[in-house]
Amino acid sequence: MPRKVLIESAPESRRDADIQVEVTLALRPRRDQTRAHGGSVLTPASRPRIPRITRLMALAIKLQDMVDRSEVRDYADLARVGHVTRARMSQIMNLTLLAPDIQESVLLPGATLHGITERSLREITMFTQWEKQRRTYLKHLS
Repeated sequence: MPRKVLIESAPESRRDADIQVEVTLALRPRRDQTRAHGGSVLTPASRPRIPRITRLMALAIKLQDMVDRSEVRDYADLARVGHVTRARMSQIMNLTLLAPDIQESVLLPGATLHGITERSLREITMFTQWEKQRRTYLKHLS
């Protein structure tokens, strides 16, 4: 928490005159300059890039957990809070319908996701049988 110090200095005889205010703030490192274990500063260019589909998969799992714990009523509430359409929220949440091993492979750090896009995963979620999902997923990987 920043430390604030207010100093009011005005001559006693001139109370209606200008007031000088000094504020001292303790500065924190910028969010994009978090320290690594070795003490060096990580720049956005030196951080490993997390694929977009991985971030969306993690988001879908987190949001589904919020719905399951009744923190939000339904997907429509999530859409309102997230400032997206209900259709877009349904697209994101449908990622939770993927077979667990597909979800895991999308979430694994360093996973090879060449050729796998959100759109291709949405097509895979149309299959209700996990075996069909797995076959289609493997086709997209090659």
